[in-house]
Formats: sequence, structure tokens, C-alpha cells
Amino acid sequence: MPVAETQRAIRRPPPPEPGAPETVVVEDVHLIYRVAGRRRKRNEASGALKRLLTRTEQNIREIHAIKGATFTTRRGESVGLIGPNGSGKSTLLRAIAGVMPPAQGRIYTEGAPALLSVGAVLIPEMSGERNVLLGCLAMGMTREEAEDAYDGIVEFSGLEDAISLPMSTYSSGMSARLRFAIATARTHEVLLIDEALATGDAQFRRRSEKRIRELCDAAGTIFLVSHGLQVIRDTCNRVIWLEKGEMVMDGDTDEVIDAYEDRYDPDARTRRQQMIDEGAVSDDGGFGGGDVTGGEM
Repeated sequence: MPVAETQRAIRRPPPPEPGAPETVVVEDVHLIYRVAGRRRKRNEASGALKRLLTRTEQNIREIHAIKGATFTTRRGESVGLIGPNGSGKSTLLRAIAGVMPPAQGRIYTEGAPALLSVGAVLIPEMSGERNVLLGCLAMGMTREEAEDAYDGIVEFSGLEDAISLPMSTYSSGMSARLRFAIATARTHEVLLIDEALATGDAQFRRRSEKRIRELCDAAGTIFLVSHGLQVIRDTCNRVIWLEKGEMVMDGDTDEVIDAYEDRYDPDARTRRQQMIDEGAVSDDGGFGGGDVTGGEM
């Protein structure tokens, strides 16, 4: 194994200890949601308004997003979810968080899973500093704990110069960084991260990856969805590959991602090795130029 590959494996959270407590149990879970409207055929655009005004129950169709998922996670695991767009990754996270009930099967979790999503909304009209305190209180911190955590959250987010401004003035990247900093300010039994590492510069991403490893070391379990396969390689000790709502593979990070790349990006390993040979590696052993594979999930 190349040196950089070995260093990355060492940086990942170690596998959970044998006999570590179970944190999430998913048993034959099917997730189905209903959407308005039927599949539009060609040349039907002229009737769209009429159908909208006369919509009936017959226009509601079902989407079978997850089909029979079964797996168990333990404390200390960092689980990456990969797969093409529309494969059900975000839907599965929402179900684990308790936002979407299964149509069939059961989900058991330790404690109350915390879902961190780029789409998560704080209060735009309020300042960043007010949102930090409110976010901490919403996670169950006391007022004193929130105040103690405040400086670290602001420093981690890198928003010292903008923290007093309303969040409505923040870019999407600034908002995502602040949400990540708030959500990871305390240890969660189960933390669900959906695309939160897709924003921000390389320095913030490295800080985020380090924080994920610290949370795993503190006996938590993390689920991570990211469009960057490199982020998954660097931070997860287990990967689940979803395809059209079905689990294709569940296992060792490199084995699953290598198989995924063999299907969707056969030249990825060659490109990655070329970057290693050319010295495009950061000081901590990771790749310094962003995502190497660029694979869409």
C-alpha cells in the first residue's frame, strides 16, 4: 500500500472495540414517500396548470426510496454512505433521525440522533452569536455550557469577523460552517452529517475531519454523506454503498469505495497514484487539492 494510503488509514477513527455497544439497528427498513403529480410525458406542458388546479388523489405517486436496508452500527464507528444521486442516502439519514417513519421494518437508536444537514435552518434574522447560543440550547446544553462552548464554536467556524452579523448576510458556506461547529460542539451518541463538509476551504475540511475523528474517539457514532469520496476515505472506518434504494455493499472503507470507483470511475485509482507520485499530498498525509476522485454520490 502506498505511503499516503497508509497514512490516511491511520488517520481514520479506529474500528470499534469488540463487543462495543450497539448504537443504531436497522431491520429490513423500507422508506416510501408520496409526491404530487404523475410522470410528465412529452408535449404535456400545456396541461400542467389545469392538472395543478384539478389535482386528485390519482395524481399522487409513491417513491420507494429505501428497499429492505438492514445493518447495525456500534460506538466508535464512522459510517460513510455513498451511491449515485437519488440512491436514498439522505432519506436514510432522515429515517435514522426519526424525521421519516419507515413504511416497513424498524429502526432502533441509542439516545436522540442529531441530524446536521446543509438544509438545516437556524434563524436568518438573528446574529450568528445568537444562533450559536440557541443552537446549543436546542441540543440540550445548559445556558452555562452554551456560554462555555461559545468561543470554541466561533473559532472553529472561522467567523470571528462576521459572528455579530445576521445570518441572512452569510454565504451558504459560512452558514454550513457555523452549523457544523455548533452541532459538533458536544458529543452525540449518533451524529448524522449530510453534505456539511462539501462547503468551505481545504483548511476547514481538515479541521472538520479532525473533529469527526475526535467525536468517534469519544465513543460516538457518525454517519456521513458527502459528494467527495476522498472525504469518506479520510474520515470513515466503514462504508455502505446504496444503489436505487438497495444496499449493494457494506464493509471496509477502501474495499467498498474501490468497488464503487471500479463501476463509475475506473481511472480514479490511476489518477490518485499519479498525484501521490507527483507529491500532491498535504503535510498530514491527505490530498491537498480537494477531492481526487470527484465522484458524484
